[in-house]
Amino acid sequence: MKNSLPAGFLPALVVAIALGALPLSTSTTVAAEKEVLALKLPAPTLKGTPEDLPVGPNLEPLPEKPRPPFLTVKGVKNVALGKPVISSVKPFSGELSQVTDGKKEAFDYDAVEMRRGTQFVQVDLGDIYEIHAIVMWHDHRYIQVMHDVIVQLSNDPEFKSGVTTVFNNDVDNSSGLGVGTDREYFETHEGRIVEVNGVKARYVRGYTKGGSLSALNCWQELEVYALPAK
Repeated sequence: MKNSLPAGFLPALVVAIALGALPLSTSTTVAAEKEVLALKLPAPTLKGTPEDLPVGPNLEPLPEKPRPPFLTVKGVKNVALGKPVISSVKPFSGELSQVTDGKKEAFDYDAVEMRRGTQFVQVDLGDIYEIHAIVMWHDHRYIQVMHDVIVQLSNDPEFKSGVTTVFNNDVDNSSGLGVGTDREYFETHEGRIVEVNGVKARYVRGYTKGGSLSALNCWQELEVYALPAK
């Protein structure tokens, strides 16, 4: 039986596949559709900007303009809302449930304060989720910088295995969780968005080690934007 394919067809096909000109299968991968992350921001603090703001090579300047829209995967929800929270030490002001209650105004009664040293709050999402963004407000009652801000994800409630660090600005490893490469930043009503590329986890842990105005640790809200894990 004679070959009905035209001369040179097979070599050309091999070259096309090697160069990616033709797919190896009929299926195609479609990039996830994006949308602007819709955040409900608190009102800006009315205390004004201090004249003696912290400075340093690892510190981002105080923003002069609103943050640009943040794009993330379409359909994400704040799966931390109302979820249980534990911490490394008991707060002496506020309740841990306030970290995920959706309230983050610059009021004293919306702040959860803990003693000095490296401390953490930990949210149990109740299930494994595909996480795409984390937004946190530590204490925007004042214009200040929180130190050793570290965010980790895991499926282990004790964070002894399978830990993924998605943010770390502890550049000298003073908290003992690894040297960070992120920069410190000023607390504002906009909070801090941490981009997470679909890490699947159930538990979210956030560390701090005091701030530029006080050695105490403070949290106002922690939001986790995610999709159900596939």
